[in-house]
Amino acid sequence: MKSFKSPGRHGYAVEISPFLASTIACASSQYYGIAGCGTLFVLEQREADVSLVRSFDWNDGLFDVTWSENNEHVLVTGGGDGSLQIWDTANPQGPLQVLKGHTQEVYSVDWSQTRGEHLVVSGSWDHTAKVWDPERCQLVNSLQGHEGVIYSTIWSPHIPACFASASGRKMSCICPSMKFERIAAILLKVTVLGCRY
Repeated sequence: MKSFKSPGRHGYAVEISPFLASTIACASSQYYGIAGCGTLFVLEQREADVSLVRSFDWNDGLFDVTWSENNEHVLVTGGGDGSLQIWDTANPQGPLQVLKGHTQEVYSVDWSQTRGEHLVVSGSWDHTAKVWDPERCQLVNSLQGHEGVIYSTIWSPHIPACFASASGRKMSCICPSMKFERIAAILLKVTVLGCRY
């Protein structure tokens, strides 16, 4: 089995590039995300091993990563400082942009897969989900009203402008194009840590 070791960093999320099947991104944090910095690793899976293509450091933990659906070099990460970072693997410097809007850790980010729209949804421990336009580096909309920490957000691959979120004991399906009208909210008796379409 192939592996990649990241001394001093603990992996939180991995994402395979939608353009290059052998390219993987990994969001990581020091000290299990409790304190310290974060690193985004961009890795190449080869026949014999997994090698580092590029790494980017951030001043707080990184908890999630998502690839752009329209540019093979662009990624977005969610950080412990409440910001989203837009990275370009072709640019060895720091992030291209930093999007601020959350007041606590960003634990989930997802780039819309419909390719008709270029939006990123983020979920935070501040109990909000936010929709961003990464090309204009602007906040499009913010959804308040989650009753707990948001652990997961994901766009529907089938319904444009709709995403699901998981927070504490509730899962919601939301359509921002309909002014964040909640289509469904499911109350569960167990803690929900993730959701998938």
